[in-house]
Amino acid sequence: MVPKTGGMNTTKVNLVRWLKKEGDRLKQGEGVVELETEKVNYELDAPVDGVLLKIVVQEPAEVEVGGLLGYIGQPGDTMPAS
Repeated sequence: MVPKTGGMNTTKVNLVRWLKKEGDRLKQGEGVVELETEKVNYELDAPVDGVLLKIVVQEPAEVEVGGLLGYIGQPGDTMPAS
């Protein structure tokens, strides 16, 4: 999952709070994380059905637009060892 700005000239957004926790099932289009710019707060939706495997960026945090926030996979998927 990566934040997008929808054409705004913003390069960073604030991750306000996670709406889901690791292990939660997600449906495509369902809000997963709340983000904030100087002008708007919005929910970043799950791009696909799946499970929130790992939260990479903890709240609160400032992140680059396009930066990695977390991983979505399928039930039973595991994250590779880092």
